[in-house]
Amino acid sequence: MADLGIARVTNEADSANTLTRADLADVVHRRLGLSRAESANVVERVLHHMCHGLSLGQNVKISGFGTFILRDKGERVGRNPKTGVEVPIAPRRVMTFRASQIMRDRIAKG
Repeated sequence: MADLGIARVTNEADSANTLTRADLADVVHRRLGLSRAESANVVERVLHHMCHGLSLGQNVKISGFGTFILRDKGERVGRNPKTGVEVPIAPRRVMTFRASQIMRDRIAKG
């Protein structure tokens, strides 16, 4: 996976150390030379297309990063751990993320 230059300076106000949309837009701005507004628009459009595909029931695969996988879970019976009462759990669609081998290797190296 190519280095996108998304190195972050740890900021005391940002103790969660989270990469945000604004951070991604800033990288696009610096690396591609687009205006800040255009960079933010590019990031928003990419995220919009990913969300739209997922909402249509499509999995989203980003080579070298990972795959967002949709899975339908059937109805099942659960149990309230406090009272022991059985409760039906409705069928639902869940999304999971599976990191690519390249991403897992990079994370393992630190």
